[in-house]
Amino acid sequence: MPYSHHSHSGQFCGHAKNTLEEMVQTAIAKGFHTFSLTEHIPRPLEDFYPEEEDVHSVESLAKLFDDFLTEAVRVKKVYASQIKILIGFESEWIRPSTLETIRAILANFSFDFFMGSVHHTHTYPIDFDRAAYEKAREAAGGTDERLFEDYFDSQFEMLRVLQPPVVGHFDLIRLLSDHRDLHFRDMEGVWKRIERNLKLVATYGGILELNSSGLRKGLAEPYPCLPICQRFLRMGGRFAMSDDSHDVGQIGTHYPRLLEFIQNAGVEEVYYVDSETVSKDTRFNAGFSRIAVEELVRLPFWNKVR
Repeated sequence: MPYSHHSHSGQFCGHAKNTLEEMVQTAIAKGFHTFSLTEHIPRPLEDFYPEEEDVHSVESLAKLFDDFLTEAVRVKKVYASQIKILIGFESEWIRPSTLETIRAILANFSFDFFMGSVHHTHTYPIDFDRAAYEKAREAAGGTDERLFEDYFDSQFEMLRVLQPPVVGHFDLIRLLSDHRDLHFRDMEGVWKRIERNLKLVATYGGILELNSSGLRKGLAEPYPCLPICQRFLRMGGRFAMSDDSHDVGQIGTHYPRLLEFIQNAGVEEVYYVDSETVSKDTRFNAGFSRIAVEELVRLPFWNKVR
């Protein structure tokens, strides 16, 4: 009965499909132990995605997030006997006002945890489409290497200020680049920043998600790539599993490949957010539990996914 710490629904995300309840029902049908609801935080008008521009205002996008939390609480209660539902959100890190939004959300609502992610560099989305990625690259100086450096610098600031309990798709920046399957080590300035960021995460006790959506999108490895995982392990780093699903058909997809990657990386334990464990971080309702990989591989879940 594995775990996912990252999901979106078409009910509350313009580039996803299906309702929140349908996502949970599918996770139950596939035998998940834990499934996390982590919709995106609201953004200012200048950071709307194309699918939001014609249907939302700043006010309606903020209300959509409020509605998500209301529905998440309802769904969690309805299915509490069948699956562990975690309520969180996925952060952004775009401009100074983003931090104000996150602080307000944390102050006004109660969460089990949240997913700390970076989807923008120089205010351009770097995983939405190639055109936006190229604008970010040009703003960084015109090369993937410079953009990678700026991405990991931005990520460092997010990690330093927010200290998210789970760090989302650590090396997302490679998705639309000309170096989709590189291992970064040949880029000295980039690798130095990666090591700095990993050290920070390990120091405050954060967990990296092993995100199978990279496999779904055609990458050779999930996020983060093998050298990053192995470096984090040597720092005492910990990992959690995620499918980053955006519709019911993506729930648990490529999890067998993710499991194989976990074993190849030398990960011996997988962590998961657990509402029955007291959090060391007083901002959140849930702490972490863990399962040995040798136990994980024996679960009947693997007969239900592909």
